[in-house]
Amino acid sequence: MQTTIRTSIAILAAALLCGHPRPATAQAVDFGRGALPVHAPTSFEASAPRPLVILLHGYGSNGARHDRYMNFRTWVDEYGFFLVSPDGTEAETERRPRFWNASAACCNFAGSTVDDSGYILGIIDDMKARYPIDADRVFLIGHSNGGFMSFRVAREHSEEIAAIVSLAGAAASRDLPAPNSPVHILQIHGTRDETILFEGGELGGTAYPGAVETVARWAAYNGCRAEGTVMDEALDLDDAVDGAETVVTRVDGDCRPGGSAELWTIQEGAHSPDLSERFAPEVVEWLFAHPKR
Repeated sequence: MQTTIRTSIAILAAALLCGHPRPATAQAVDFGRGALPVHAPTSFEASAPRPLVILLHGYGSNGARHDRYMNFRTWVDEYGFFLVSPDGTEAETERRPRFWNASAACCNFAGSTVDDSGYILGIIDDMKARYPIDADRVFLIGHSNGGFMSFRVAREHSEEIAAIVSLAGAAASRDLPAPNSPVHILQIHGTRDETILFEGGELGGTAYPGAVETVARWAAYNGCRAEGTVMDEALDLDDAVDGAETVVTRVDGDCRPGGSAELWTIQEGAHSPDLSERFAPEVVEWLFAHPKR
């Protein structure tokens, strides 16, 4: 009887595991600023090269906390990608918040000269040396200050980055020359964001562009000629807003190969949305549909 019960429990547990994604096993790697967890798909050893996703936290947060918020590690095995969530450096202010030196507006308020763009490039190079990384599918996801940082890395190291996703971030404070290589960009932004305004604003006296301007600028960088197309199907990304609240606007006509621009507008969405269980898989699937080549 006990054997039968144990067998039934084991079968039930296996069924539950098969039906739901689960966090992947993490390996500790030091990329130059202390050890960080690298979440790897369990079957990568015998497989073809896999995508790399780097998750960049917001101002005052850290990699581990943001990983818990966005929950991408839960999908590492199901989609088969590597995930790294690094930490920014501590600002030399009283509270010592972690930040990324991303743009003139956000969020280097203490005048640090830290080269975060070079640090993230170093993570990419190190990951390629250690693991079977698909060079055509290196992706960045950033929230707020991390979104600003994603745009900076995409511009400065465009040959390495296939696509970025910015949640409540923005492009550089001023329009700069186009990067050497096209990069797919996705801007996700809530219309009720009171920290990084949907329409654009100022931080520390320095202006930053709004969500629409950010997408238009990168569409131009990528050589896109067509106007944005509002897609018929909305997405349900924010549990704090009823229904499918997110409108998708796509700019992909006549773009240079490897480039496009897209805006997901979370109607009534805040700076840190109450992310639905569909948020992470929707973002991962968008990234996977936008390789470098």
